[in-house]
Amino acid sequence: MEFLNAYTFGFCEKRGFTDSASWKESLRAMAFSTGCNSVILPVCAWQDHAYSVKMDSEHPDVMSAEDVRRVCAFSRELGLKVILKAMVNCRDGYWRAYIRFFDQEVPVEPSWAEWFESWNAHVLNVAGMAEENRADLYCIGCEMVGTDHRETEWRSLIREVRGIYHGPLTYNCDKYQEDHVRWWDDLDIISSSGYYPIEDLARQFERIRLVAERVGKPFMFMECGCPSREGSEHRPNDWRFGKGTHQEAQQKWYEAFITEIRRNPFVRGTGWWDWPASRLYPEYAGVDNNGYCTYGKPANQLIADFSAGLAMKKNRLAQGRDLGGGGFP
Repeated sequence: MEFLNAYTFGFCEKRGFTDSASWKESLRAMAFSTGCNSVILPVCAWQDHAYSVKMDSEHPDVMSAEDVRRVCAFSRELGLKVILKAMVNCRDGYWRAYIRFFDQEVPVEPSWAEWFESWNAHVLNVAGMAEENRADLYCIGCEMVGTDHRETEWRSLIREVRGIYHGPLTYNCDKYQEDHVRWWDDLDIISSSGYYPIEDLARQFERIRLVAERVGKPFMFMECGCPSREGSEHRPNDWRFGKGTHQEAQQKWYEAFITEIRRNPFVRGTGWWDWPASRLYPEYAGVDNNGYCTYGKPANQLIADFSAGLAMKKNRLAQGRDLGGGGFP
């Protein structure tokens, strides 16, 4: 598996965002400034709250199939591989990990059967987009901790997806959940969100390595990153934590995370979080931005250096001058 060095692009962009030219400039800036070889495009549906059984894939808040076509086509022009990702968010602000229902159906209460009917429709719709646009990888969900134990429903959905999309499949479990998903064997790649504290990175990489070896599948971080706020390197998953702007916190975390990737060749991909499509700030304003995006920040150069190392490794392999086992320069 070629290393997928990806950046998530356009999270929660609205329908028709590609009608403006700004997203192209943003994607071009991502590709050229980071050197990433792939882009992750999340197609996010919405449901009202964590116990709602209906989700809306046709709302103006959801990007359209035409938006997906345009991003995929331009990504190819830039030489990027494309990963499509089906997601759902809750309008009341609760995290999708809290979506959960009674495991034994109760009359008049919302049920798993109702929710999966709606979720499956969204995932299969995005699967059609992945097939149409020849996506290099399709991710069928993200951080849905409360649903992970519903093995029968997930396996059934995977079978349906494979009838539509004929490329490799993954699922983005949440941090600390890599060894709790029981249906990895039905997928092609294991992936998770790597928002681990800087002081615990080595231990978590080792734990995940054992999971990947036991399952016998390639592994990648479908999401990984850290805000540029004071203390964020210790709580990279919490976008609300920390005060002020602190570029050094983000820089420290990226240095440590990339060091662990270099030490652990079992990791075959990164999904840096996240690069806005239509709302990218000017590069000079990066010094004052405390979010996840690395544009105009020291962490961006760390990604660029990492990308350059990957390119050197790929060239050496292509020329037959490196017969190693997949490590990094």
